[in-house]
Amino acid sequence: MNPKRAFAMATSFAAALLGLSPAIAQPADAMALASGTWMNPHGTVAVKAGPCQERLCGWVSWASPTATADAKDAGVSTLIGTELLQEYKLTGNGKWTGRVYVPDRGETYYSTIQQLDPNRLKISGCILHGWLCKSQVWRRVGA
Repeated sequence: MNPKRAFAMATSFAAALLGLSPAIAQPADAMALASGTWMNPHGTVAVKAGPCQERLCGWVSWASPTATADAKDAGVSTLIGTELLQEYKLTGNGKWTGRVYVPDRGETYYSTIQQLDPNRLKISGCILHGWLCKSQVWRRVGA
């Protein structure tokens, strides 16, 4: 293939991709979608997520007595206000990578968040930098 034709095809392909860009969440849109209060699947912890500098973070805003007791057993004296979602960076359309703190284990893990829809987040905590993960789907409070 001649170089001019290859260049024309490549630029046409790039233009087509750029034409699709409104369907792909921009960073500000992704932050707005992921911000809010989220409840874990057990209904024992609520996390208020939002921007922290240019990243996404989340802090415990409510915890059941059971979750509070479990955290205390692991050495966390005050669960409310604890940062669970730490420094998530947008990596794709509704996808984030960062760290998740698990208070009842007293451990921080490599983590991913995937926005499934406006009212559901799939949060995964992993070991071995993503090889072995455990996931939960969190729901937006008030949805």
